[in-house]
Amino acid sequence: MKKLNVLLVDDEEELVVTMAERLNLRGFRTDWATSAEQALKMLDINQYDIALLDVKIPKMSGIRLKKLMEEKNQNMKFIFLTGHGSEADFKAGSIEAGADYYLVKPVEIEYLIKKMLEIACK
Repeated sequence: MKKLNVLLVDDEEELVVTMAERLNLRGFRTDWATSAEQALKMLDINQYDIALLDVKIPKMSGIRLKKLMEEKNQNMKFIFLTGHGSEADFKAGSIEAGADYYLVKPVEIEYLIKKMLEIACK
């Protein structure tokens, strides 16, 4: 399988830096952004297979960001991350938003990788 290109978007910089490092160490090529605007600019110059999006990003919801990102790259897969509620609470919302998964932070890195590989193979 080719190396997956991942874009991680969350306004918590410490979280995205740490998660990106951990994914890079496991063979993914991971970039990160702390705002929707930054993520959209990165999409203009890079192609990503998967985007990991925080649901609550300042100035724009993760769901709105997903729709804008899809306009730039229709083949990209999405996983939403949230620090609020439970996975069960958000399943309906993720279906409505068209995300492949909706995971609650903090996310166990091995579980996240398993889900990323699942959707990459779809």
